[in-house]
Amino acid sequence: MASGNLEFVRSLYADWERGDYSSAEWAAPDIEYVVADGPTPGRWTGLGGMADGTREFLSAWENYRAEVEEYRELDDERVLIFLTYRGRGKLSGVELEQVGGKGAHVVHIRNGKVTRLVRYLIRDHALTDLGLSA
Repeated sequence: MASGNLEFVRSLYADWERGDYSSAEWAAPDIEYVVADGPTPGRWTGLGGMADGTREFLSAWENYRAEVEEYRELDDERVLIFLTYRGRGKLSGVELEQVGGKGAHVVHIRNGKVTRLVRYLIRDHALTDLGLSA
């Protein structure tokens, strides 16, 4: 049976898949947002920092979107999400699907809030960082 954290993450990503990014109530005020790889890696803190980091990440892409493939509960505080990314690099013109387009997010949750969100454009990087295999 899915835990409360898993259901929480599923509902959050369902909103995002519909293109609804209007709420930040799910995020802890001091959230750490990390883009681990890709053209705009970086680390930001707080809601404003997350907004800045997200804008910077999205600015590198045209028609960017992410579709969830699978959720994996790692432990009481972390959920791994496998995603398929779609979009085109603004500078390179490369379609994400042409270079694999398989990424991942790691969501850390404490007390009903996301405290850390790590975005990977390359799924294998997430698996390596977590010490897991495909």
